[in-house]
Amino acid sequence: MGNIVAIVGRPNVGKSTLFNRLIQKREAIIDSTSGVTRDRHYGKSDWNGKEFSVIDTGGYVVGSDDIFEAEIDKQVELAIDEADAIIFMVDVESGITGMDEEVANLLRRANKPVLLAVNKVDAANRLNDAAEFYGLGLGEFYPLASISGSGTGELLDALVKILPEIEEEEESDLPRFAVVGRPNAGKSSFINALIGEDRYIVTDIPGTTRDSIDTRYNRFGFEFNLIDTAGIRRKAKVKEDLEFYSVMRSVRAIEFCDVCLVVIDATRDFDSQVQNIFWLGVKNSKGVVILVNKWDLVEKDHKTTKAYETRIKEQIAPFTDVPIIFMSTISKQRIYKAIETAVEVFKNRGKKISTSKFNETMLPIIERTSPPAYKGKHVKIKYCLQLPTRTPQFVFFCNLPQYIRDGYKRFLENKIREHYDFSGVPIKIYFRKK
Repeated sequence: MGNIVAIVGRPNVGKSTLFNRLIQKREAIIDSTSGVTRDRHYGKSDWNGKEFSVIDTGGYVVGSDDIFEAEIDKQVELAIDEADAIIFMVDVESGITGMDEEVANLLRRANKPVLLAVNKVDAANRLNDAAEFYGLGLGEFYPLASISGSGTGELLDALVKILPEIEEEEESDLPRFAVVGRPNAGKSSFINALIGEDRYIVTDIPGTTRDSIDTRYNRFGFEFNLIDTAGIRRKAKVKEDLEFYSVMRSVRAIEFCDVCLVVIDATRDFDSQVQNIFWLGVKNSKGVVILVNKWDLVEKDHKTTKAYETRIKEQIAPFTDVPIIFMSTISKQRIYKAIETAVEVFKNRGKKISTSKFNETMLPIIERTSPPAYKGKHVKIKYCLQLPTRTPQFVFFCNLPQYIRDGYKRFLENKIREHYDFSGVPIKIYFRKK
């Protein structure tokens, strides 16, 4: 589980540019899955071997530049609550503004490491102008030009020094399931229905539940840990933007779990926020089960389930090998099926296929359908195996790995899924030179 770093500041100081710079080299590597919609506010980064997640709070502000200070305050409050370190960005061209002072006040009171980044310092004379930012009372500042990237290295060196050391989780053999989804989809009701006691008071106001809570669960022959992200800390003075909040919450829970149970409200559809949470799980190579809750409220005929399922699969393509369970926490319909499925997905995620068996299955398939020639080059795949990683990754050895197209990679993935049950689990495939 990595640290979370939030970038805060008023609009148009260059937060997104810095954010993109921090995650780009990583993103290109993680995101070789075609068709993954990038969630533009969250990504992974690393510097000097330290990994962390970056959240750009700016992307969440609704409206134009004349955003009320309240909106910025809210984001800063959230960042203070959720992040392990904060990069506060200001702009040398406009000097210290009232809003910057406001943010600085909030940050000074917070008990979190803060780095002050002064952007658009792209000439020596600008450096003198930057000195006025000492006036914010946050100590040392880091001049940078996020467009060209100059100064980013020094900022990152300082950042990784102040990130708290992460204690390694002691490896528990018990699966960890995170219950995620947008507010009000029925996450707490699902957990209550499972645990069979009102551990939370469930009401319809989003965010009435407390902090994220882990529950050791042992019933019906299953034992596992449930991570509940329904827990949104309510601060009376922060009428927070719940979308931003639930994404931040989900980031933590997802990085921490083995399988994400993505709860969606059947009456609301699989909207972009739920899709973001879904892809967060996929990007982090977690198992995924989609739980369609409140199914008892939907008018149905014999075709409804199929149609709904097809709609979801169109939205999550190309990764469609995902179990979808229709349930109701009120009538408790299929809630045990949901857990049973999560346990199966957990097992799939740890599945190991022996090299001899894997070659026996895959080589004849490759022989029948070899990679299409590209630029007149013929690719020959000689040998394949599953890598000894925690999540399913496969490598195919061939003479010209650079000529294999995405379509063929998907073909191989589909064949692996046809022969071995990896339902709910993202698979990574690599091609290497023999």
